[in-house]
Amino acid sequence: MRKIAPLTLLTGACALLASCGSGGLLSRERPDEFAVQRQAPLVIPPDFALEPPQPGAPRPAEGTASQQALDALFGGPAPRSGIETSALERAGTPEPGIRSKVGDVATYTVDKGETTRAIIAAPEGDGQAAQAVIPS
Repeated sequence: MRKIAPLTLLTGACALLASCGSGGLLSRERPDEFAVQRQAPLVIPPDFALEPPQPGAPRPAEGTASQQALDALFGGPAPRSGIETSALERAGTPEPGIRSKVGDVATYTVDKGETTRAIIAAPEGDGQAAQAVIPS
């Protein structure tokens, strides 16, 4: 009796340990609960001119789950206010090569001072060779 109890416990522990592994009793294919989305209710159009759906085509009344999430978070496209429309009209359309012209030497820029110029002219790197210079 003394030898049977530990042997039974050892056998039970091995069985439990084996069932936790990848090939055990508990490993089965489960659906991804985060990939499930609600289906929109069926709606009959008011003119009753029903057309058969195309195979594999998305449902017309429903977007993707990511689009529905974006609409729920940010409210979808909102109309522009009068001030925003006015500001965009005053700004006009940018020139096609505006980003190239900004870095050009011939482009007029506002002088921000020696400190800003030193920061922009600083060499790239991790800063190991950096040193403090006290202006005199």
